[in-house]
Amino acid sequence: MVQGVPYDSEKGASIAGALTAIMHMRSYATSALMAEELGSFEGYERNREHMQRVIRNHRRAVYNQAEEYEGLTIKPVGIDQETCPSYLLEAAKEDADLALTLGEKHGFRNAQVTVIAPTGTIGLVMDCDTTGIEPDFALVKFKKLAGGGYFKIINQSVPLALKNLGYSKHETDEIIRYAKGSGTLDGCPHINPETLKNHGFTDEKVRLINEALPSSFDIKFAFNHWTLGEEFCKQVLNISEEQLNDFSFDMLRYLGFTKKEIEEANDYVCGTMTVEGAPHLKKEHLPVFDCANKCGRTGTRYISASGHINMMAAAQPFISGAISKTINLPNEATVEDIKEAYLESWEKMLKANALYRDGSKLSQPLNAMSDLFDEIEEEDEDDVQIRATRQEQIVEVAEKIIHKYVARRQRLPFRRTGYTQKVKIGGQSVYLRTGEYDNGQLGEIFVDMHREGAAFRSLMNCFAIAISLGLQHGVPLEEFVDAFVFTKFEPSGMVNGSPHIKMSTSVIDYIFRELAVTYLGREDLAHVPPEDILMRKLRPSEEQELAREVSARSNANAVQPDHQTQVAHAVSAVSAQSQEYSSEADSDYDRAKQMGYTGDSCPECGSMTMIRNGTCLKCITCGSTTGCS
Repeated sequence: MVQGVPYDSEKGASIAGALTAIMHMRSYATSALMAEELGSFEGYERNREHMQRVIRNHRRAVYNQAEEYEGLTIKPVGIDQETCPSYLLEAAKEDADLALTLGEKHGFRNAQVTVIAPTGTIGLVMDCDTTGIEPDFALVKFKKLAGGGYFKIINQSVPLALKNLGYSKHETDEIIRYAKGSGTLDGCPHINPETLKNHGFTDEKVRLINEALPSSFDIKFAFNHWTLGEEFCKQVLNISEEQLNDFSFDMLRYLGFTKKEIEEANDYVCGTMTVEGAPHLKKEHLPVFDCANKCGRTGTRYISASGHINMMAAAQPFISGAISKTINLPNEATVEDIKEAYLESWEKMLKANALYRDGSKLSQPLNAMSDLFDEIEEEDEDDVQIRATRQEQIVEVAEKIIHKYVARRQRLPFRRTGYTQKVKIGGQSVYLRTGEYDNGQLGEIFVDMHREGAAFRSLMNCFAIAISLGLQHGVPLEEFVDAFVFTKFEPSGMVNGSPHIKMSTSVIDYIFRELAVTYLGREDLAHVPPEDILMRKLRPSEEQELAREVSARSNANAVQPDHQTQVAHAVSAVSAQSQEYSSEADSDYDRAKQMGYTGDSCPECGSMTMIRNGTCLKCITCGSTTGCS
């Protein structure tokens, strides 16, 4: 875009191919130099012939020698020698020759050297307009500010592109203002300081509106009681409390502005979000500014699926792995369009392809519904025919919305599965019981606490019922987990009895950590990773204890060797895993048992050296007790 070259063009694809080839072949050349000093990668010698063939094919793609590829039934897309800038093409050829020459002489230290990742995070950190091989999503975007609110920015490439295309500074400023908007009511058609003062607005209220406009997605978002104040809205504008609390209330329509006037004012203040129809912009330059999706409310242009595929195909011959990229399709795309996109990808030797049809996510249609409802509005409220048409349109719009969340209780079966977990948190016993649907999804919880007052236990029971009702009404468990983990109150501290959780800041914190680990796989909330739990061998299993008991009896009573041998074999067959436990683990367990350790942790120092002291426990490491002196 900066160079004035459309993304969906032969020249754009050849530039992308040449740049990728330079990075790819230079990487292999460097890998060959590393192999000279450190040796080639493991397995290179037995795959030498095939590795060299791959590098030769990479080089042929640079030179676009389609007839000379070795061992390929599907031919890659080489660099177009005619449209590619000469300085890029020569650099790519130089690196390709160098990689092949050094590789034949020294081999390669790396089997693979390149891949194209989404680069979303690093792209934001580097303040890039686009990520990876993706085109820009839209020309005008909103950046979230650290202190709150949003800031509207236009693609940083647009001003440079207009300059390189030969537009003057005055023309560039007007094109950008057309897309981005003026951000002020001064000079705005229909809705401006003069017309607003006729409705009772003061200079102070107009100033507040102007301050809110730069961060507003739409001019209507700036006209609300949070910006103007409830007192002004009620006493001056005569807006009722019910209207102010109605999220669909449109203050500008209430003030008497028509839909067309609001749209024209919105285009002036907030911009059209597109360069289509911008003053001074030539029609032949429109493809330069095409994005992945239609821009703004009036935009019609976007990069076709074939344009995405062609760009990926230009880079794929110079990528060791695959390309992580989304190919956007319009909402009206058919199954046939999907099939053709995959077929074209295969024909051009792409390794991967991720298609996305606009609006196919459950939540996405809600983002643009205001435009759909705006189209439904009519000026003549008394026309029966228009009212009937409006009703049909509302039904049509409603049919397009798919709600994932359905506010209807899904009851659990009468006989349900689940599990019971007993733990001690700061010395207090807690029982957590779960109930599951037939598919294993969590549907209810019960919480019981030992030796707690009636009030606290009742509150916990009511809390568990509330959570259970939320789960049965479709509230995701993730929402509860994010809301309640890290809550802090007593009892808290060390957790005994749970294989995953070893410390919690409260009972609620433990409950949702346990549920997150068990039902969501949130190992980040566990203190002990699952692989460590599987490797624990400290305490012998019941099968191991039984095997040891049978073995001891067989030694003491040798008069019945056959019977005892059969019993021992039967026990071994019950659990072959018991043989894996080491004698060292047995001795550690026996030693801890002989020393009187109960397995509880000290609430003061955290040591697992608690022994019985009357009816309480005493830590032999720090000397503290759980109540007895």
